[in-house]
Amino acid sequence: MTKLPDFRLETYFSRWEFTARHHLTASDAQTMAMSELLDLASPEDRHAWDTLTLGYTETFGDPGLRRAIAGMYERVEADDVLCFGGAQEGLNLAMQVLLGPDDHAVVVTPNYQSAETVPLSLCDVTGVALDADRGWALDLDEVAAALRPNTRVVSVNFPNNPTGAVIDAADFTRLAELCDERGIHLFSDEVYRGLERDPARTLPNAADLSERALSLNVTSKSLGLPGLRIGWIACRDRELRSRLERAKHYTTICNSAPSEVLARIAIGNRERILERNRAIIAANLPLFDEFFAAFAELFDWQAPDGGCVAYPRYLGADGVEAFCTGLVEEAGVLLLPASIFRSGLTPTPADRFRIGVGRRDPEPALDAFAGWLKGRRR
Repeated sequence: MTKLPDFRLETYFSRWEFTARHHLTASDAQTMAMSELLDLASPEDRHAWDTLTLGYTETFGDPGLRRAIAGMYERVEADDVLCFGGAQEGLNLAMQVLLGPDDHAVVVTPNYQSAETVPLSLCDVTGVALDADRGWALDLDEVAAALRPNTRVVSVNFPNNPTGAVIDAADFTRLAELCDERGIHLFSDEVYRGLERDPARTLPNAADLSERALSLNVTSKSLGLPGLRIGWIACRDRELRSRLERAKHYTTICNSAPSEVLARIAIGNRERILERNRAIIAANLPLFDEFFAAFAELFDWQAPDGGCVAYPRYLGADGVEAFCTGLVEEAGVLLLPASIFRSGLTPTPADRFRIGVGRRDPEPALDAFAGWLKGRRR
């Protein structure tokens, strides 16, 4: 195993996330107060919260939580679910369990950094880039060409972070079939599922398509509850799930008991919460459309297909890195430049930045952003 590099996004956030006046690159939907979430609790869940004792919990996760999670899938049972301390733990341990030095993985780019760097620390990895010129399309022929006899994992993320892209359901189903034909595990990061602009474009859960596939999800993104730190993997391969549980014994052992009850309440009310968050995004997008139209000479803007982040192109002569630095230092508006999402596997666009569209009341941030841009015009 090779040493993991610094996590560029978190390093950047450690400098700016809580000091910038306007966090305009948030990757999660609008959160809620504890009182709001508890108001949604069923009598059973409210009793569980009020009588909760703070002992150890089951490594696999609270049984009630696992039953609630299984309800999000068509073919997944509660026993097919293993909970983690956020999605990051699930991703990390899954790669360690699935990959060794003699193995090979295929990873779609651009992506969340650890989706690339964790496999790279374990084995050979080939990248397959989404095509920015075709709406961030995924070429399945390119995926097939990247496969080797020792390929063990194909890792994807849709709706994609940072681009907001969603591929066609037929292509996703074919990808699962392609992996099954070769005995490969499809690892599908589905943390933005449920925030598609067009609900008809919602992809199947990978774990419903294949017994070998792993569906990664979390309360952080679509539900907007990152403070709970509850993620999970759904997988119908029970031997693999057992190996994942044993790997978790070396990390968190079990999850936070209060977080598990709160996550159970949230997931039990997921349709209501998702409807709320989709409404926030739908109300925000015209504001972003109007903003970028006012500065069309500087930006190439495209609303995301799904999720709550987008990846516009910056057209200014100073380049996106200097642009983002100047914006946060001088106007207090935080964006993430393309360097945060660069890949060591494939070329990735160097003129993009990530912007978040899932938080309420973006107007103050957009006003500060516009004022700074107008000042530079003078």
